[in-house]
Amino acid sequence: MTTGHHRSLQEVFNSRRRGLLLGKVPLAAALLGVSVPTFAQQTGAGQLKNIIVTAQRRVEVLQDVPVSIQALSTETLEQLGVSDFDDYVRFLPSVSYQTAGPGFAQVYMRGVASGGDGNHSGSLPSVGIYLDEQPITTIQGALDVHLYDIARVEALAGPQGTLYGASSQAGTLRIITNKPDATQFEAGYDLEGVSVSDGGSGYVAEGFVNVPLSERAAIRLVGWKRHDPGYIDNIDVPRTFPVSGITVTNDRVEKDYNDVDTMGARAALKLDLTDTWTITPALMTQEQEANGAFGFDSTIGDLKLSHRFPEESRDRWTQAALTVEGKISNFDLMYSGSYLKRDVDVDQDYSDYAFWYDVHYSYGAYVYDDDGALIDPSQYIQGKDRYKRQTHELRIASSSENRFRFVAGVFAQRQEHDIQQRYLIDDFNAALEVTGWPDTIWLTEQERIDRDSAVFGEVSFDITDALTVTGGMRYFKYENSLEGFFGFSDDFSGSGRSGETLCSFMAGDERFDRSSFVPFTNIGTAPCKNLDKRVEDEDSIHKLNLAYNFDDDRMIYATWSRGFRPGGINRNGTLPPYLADFLTNYELGWKTTWAGNSLRFNGAVFSQEWEDFQFSLLGLNGLTDIKNANQARINGVEADISWVMTDALTINGGVAFLDSELTKNYCGFVDPVTDQPVTECSDPESPKGTQLPVTPKFKGNVTARYEFPIGSFDAHLQSALVYVGERWSDLRIAERQILGKMPSYTTVDLTAGMSNGTYNFELFVNNATDERAEIARFSQCAEAVCGEQTYIVTNLPRHFGLRFGQKF
Repeated sequence: MTTGHHRSLQEVFNSRRRGLLLGKVPLAAALLGVSVPTFAQQTGAGQLKNIIVTAQRRVEVLQDVPVSIQALSTETLEQLGVSDFDDYVRFLPSVSYQTAGPGFAQVYMRGVASGGDGNHSGSLPSVGIYLDEQPITTIQGALDVHLYDIARVEALAGPQGTLYGASSQAGTLRIITNKPDATQFEAGYDLEGVSVSDGGSGYVAEGFVNVPLSERAAIRLVGWKRHDPGYIDNIDVPRTFPVSGITVTNDRVEKDYNDVDTMGARAALKLDLTDTWTITPALMTQEQEANGAFGFDSTIGDLKLSHRFPEESRDRWTQAALTVEGKISNFDLMYSGSYLKRDVDVDQDYSDYAFWYDVHYSYGAYVYDDDGALIDPSQYIQGKDRYKRQTHELRIASSSENRFRFVAGVFAQRQEHDIQQRYLIDDFNAALEVTGWPDTIWLTEQERIDRDSAVFGEVSFDITDALTVTGGMRYFKYENSLEGFFGFSDDFSGSGRSGETLCSFMAGDERFDRSSFVPFTNIGTAPCKNLDKRVEDEDSIHKLNLAYNFDDDRMIYATWSRGFRPGGINRNGTLPPYLADFLTNYELGWKTTWAGNSLRFNGAVFSQEWEDFQFSLLGLNGLTDIKNANQARINGVEADISWVMTDALTINGGVAFLDSELTKNYCGFVDPVTDQPVTECSDPESPKGTQLPVTPKFKGNVTARYEFPIGSFDAHLQSALVYVGERWSDLRIAERQILGKMPSYTTVDLTAGMSNGTYNFELFVNNATDERAEIARFSQCAEAVCGEQTYIVTNLPRHFGLRFGQKF
């Protein structure tokens, strides 16, 4: 038994759910926001299990938290076969996403989405993703963490800015790992084989061990190796460039082109220094190599494309984390810090850009070799992204037993992102290359640094035994900078005021003079620096919540809250910076259980106002431009239900209804004097009332699980259905008409298995109807130029598999 500052889960249940008979509950190390395993207490035959969460930086029962939260427990994650981001986000109705492949997902919640995010120097994410206490969100997407030996996943909808800061404008996702346990030895492994219809085959091998080192220390080790099969074919489709008449063919033909290999490990050590102080260092590392592309070419055929240049990505990251927790007098204290290093190398085909600019603007006439002969103008990209991120948070909390209680803290982080992107043409004229970079028509060599700090706090007061008021505030400061080089060489026609030419203009010398260049050194050495800008600001956001408990099983709450996202610098340094945007949320929610705790029904209705929201689009020369696109409103209803119909049959489901639209015109430009979005124009790119992109008006899921005995084994049959409504992929009317609307889709997963507590076997068929879900649509350059060739990112086709596991 742990002592001192560690509180038992029995105490947590009893303190916040007065009068509910829970029976005997195991003890757990839990302090403030320390992530603890999801212990589910069975309250009797045919009854639901309770889930412990730490979403509000305290250990609480899910049903007692007056916030819209969905939690997928250890048991649920295992039953649904969840192993990565794509798996669990399907069962969170308020969450939507776009992706270009593993490690590049852009996550949205409650319809707060404008589309087009994810560029290396674009807007910060609007949804924060955490691994335990540490954020793991980078500009191009959150880390694609392999999920194994996970306690739970928590999804906190609505602005969570007071406790979680800038990257939680629309919500927060938290991945909580299982922690070392000094009370017992524990180990296990799981194996899986999978085969895709008309695709490749794959496997997963994963295992863990928990070793007590003493009465006060334990270590937990986790490892995994995974091969995801490919399902998109790279075929040969000859292409003739109109200006030169050159015909190119594809010699990289390959079936099941887009396979992925993932390997990683996690280690955590827990030391109880005294009865009241604990230290938990942790280290997690993963390497993911993805081949091919994950969007098929809709102009060629289903699950097919024709790309003739290498396409692969290598994503390597390591995060070291440290949590120190203890007690001073009657106050709980916690420090959490982390250091993240992520390196991403990408090779990408970019030949569509060349072809369609040749079709529309005779681009190929400017691409020739050293002898002046026209050559194949096809481009390809070599990219390198180097991330470093450190975060520090110190917070203090009073006892949750007090009528008046609080959580307060300070936070600081620094993110560095070194960017290199080379756009290459084989045999390109040496005089037209970016100086010092062979065959390079365009070079981006930049360093981006995002800094922010904050002071935050929430206080709660029990006005009566039934009525509680909570207020929160976060005061923040941020400073974002971007410097380096972007553009063409001076001698490439059409370069304009970019690249090497812009270096001369910035120096006040319109006469091009390479001798005056001061090279910019980042990952590589650019010929000069033509971009050096920064923005900074400070502000505060607030939260107010009222919660009323009718009894131990039924609660309603009302919330007013604000979230924010910092402004920043455009990659195209000739454009003005973009401003911070804010989200205001008005919400009425309920948490209820019925029928002797066999039926749980939770939900919320809300209305959100999105002010001056940041909108990313492909601009001149395929550069991402970020502008403030005016105002939007999102109204919605979300609900989830769990019902133990009999001792054998359980139904779980969730829905989200969203109505999101612009409340002012999006004209496509800002006032050059005030940098404010212009709303009055004769021909807006998106008129008032336009539906926001990416998120459907309806998303829902339902899971039915039937359990029955077979000899000494517990057997089960399970079906999981997910429905996603139709969506647009772009905010602008002209562009969405070019790309088309993404249709609705329904997927069905079927599972059958049995377990005796030591061994478990499971057969599954996922996407049983072989539904072709459209997750994203895009073209390689601006839709008005490249939109005739649209790519569709889809889900994994129907696949069959077998799982086997053993626990010790």
